Amino acid sequence: GERERGSLDLLLSLPITRLELLLGKYLGLAAALTLSTLVGFGLVAVLLYQHVSWSGLYHYIGFMISSVLLGLAFLSMAVLMSVIARDRTRASGLAIAMWFFFVLVFDLLLGVLVATGGSFGGDAFAWLLLLNPADVFRILNVFSLDEVRTLYGLASIVPSSLGSPAIMGGVMVAWIVLPLALARWRFK
Repeated sequence: GERERGSLDLLLSLPITRLELLLGKYLGLAAALTLSTLVGFGLVAVLLYQHVSWSGLYHYIGFMISSVLLGLAFLSMAVLMSVIARDRTRASGLAIAMWFFFVLVFDLLLGVLVATGGSFGGDAFAWLLLLNPADVFRILNVFSLDEVRTLYGLASIVPSSLGSPAIMGGVMVAWIVLPLALARWRFK
């Protein structure tokens, strides 16, 4: 939208680099997204504090942090889409297509796995899930609770070593950094 309105030319004429502009936009949006997510979940945490143990609250805080990371990953991809697109209409179309792919189409892999009785993909399937930030979020939160891990189907596919919070957190950070790096390269 800034390109169409001409405000991008004005911003680029200021004594800041393109990287500073891109990071400033991203960090401003990221701060708003993070603050609103933490406040929303935090209010519920205050209510839960009276009814759950510290262990439950610890896992809830982990869920809050992983939700923020998922939001930042999709925000990073949205910034990349906005740099690639020439106008608002294309950017909106790319954003919808990106959401459709990651949330609906990519999960068809799970359907193929179920339809083939787990024989399709084998060990490679768990690694394919890392190519989707929504699935990384799912793995991160499923593997954080032992009770849920045994009830959820991903536990039979994803090795427990891959379900470690540190590894999955690192993958989520990569989903934040890599699209931003591509956006920086394209915006240059």
